Amino acid sequence: LLFSDTIYDEDEVLLALAEQLGTFTQLVGGETHVHVLLPPLESLAQVEETIVRDKAVESLRILAPQHSTTDLETYFVPTVKRLAQGDWFTSRTSASGLISVCYARVSNHVKGELRQLFKTLCQDDTPMVRRAAASKLGEFAKVVEPEYLRQELVSLFTNLANDEQDSVRLLAVEAGIAMAGLFRHEDLEQQMMQTLRSATEDKSWRVRYVVADKLVELQKAVGSEITKNDLVPAYCSLLKDPEAEVRAAAASKLKDFCNSLPVDTREQIIMSQILPCVKDMVGDMNQHVKSALASVIMGLSPLLGKDNTLEHLLPLFLSQLKDDYPEVRLNIISNLDCINE
Repeated sequence: LLFSDTIYDEDEVLLALAEQLGTFTQLVGGETHVHVLLPPLESLAQVEETIVRDKAVESLRILAPQHSTTDLETYFVPTVKRLAQGDWFTSRTSASGLISVCYARVSNHVKGELRQLFKTLCQDDTPMVRRAAASKLGEFAKVVEPEYLRQELVSLFTNLANDEQDSVRLLAVEAGIAMAGLFRHEDLEQQMMQTLRSATEDKSWRVRYVVADKLVELQKAVGSEITKNDLVPAYCSLLKDPEAEVRAAAASKLKDFCNSLPVDTREQIIMSQILPCVKDMVGDMNQHVKSALASVIMGLSPLLGKDNTLEHLLPLFLSQLKDDYPEVRLNIISNLDCINE
């Protein structure tokens, strides 16, 4: 027991150290000497305890902008390279979080090296490393030049989104949704949409859940044509998903998704494609799905107008007011004010 306590204490000390070193710039003589803080943080970024590694990376990310351009290339980038090429997966996972923070301010030659490092991390044999790289792909995409975004990062995204591990795929899909806003709509259709479409039918419910959860963000990035052609069918498919967690996530986005539909075709899309799915969900076997739906279904009323509300929505509201689960009834009552709009 005493031994395990000692180890626990040691991790606590290392965690505190990893955090504090990020605030030491003035104590080592200001920004001209900030690089002396890199070696201890490099060591901490390789330890076994995840929380310590993450804190060390956080501190390194804070220190990166405090380096001059020369010091970035002389001290910071070599630190990132050593971590990225380390024997232990722990150091390689840490490297993923450090590439984007120094990329913008280094020379073109060094940028090329950093892109290659990131590519290698995305293809690492260890799932934990690929997972770390996938989680930083969206962030890296925002600092990479447009030509490399199209030439290099799209293929990294496609590979990660088709990874054998669902934990990698779901992070890649999240990154892809973040990347979507960086493309012109025609490029997006050609380069990204096929992969994102496939994610809505992924064999892992966890990946489909991420799509359901982030669909409104994607909708705002892709514009009206892709929304009508791709996202509406995808959304309807998620509303009918076999996994209750996914249906609940999709249901909770009903109001936001419908609000963001193209105004000229919104009513027609809701009435012909989305409302039939919603009608089925009112009788869902899962209380969480029904509860999620009940908390937002009233939001359709202002979008569909008085006549449609009376004819199509009111019967659904009344049915939910008689539901066996009190939370469903409560959520309907709590949102009655939407009807007055």
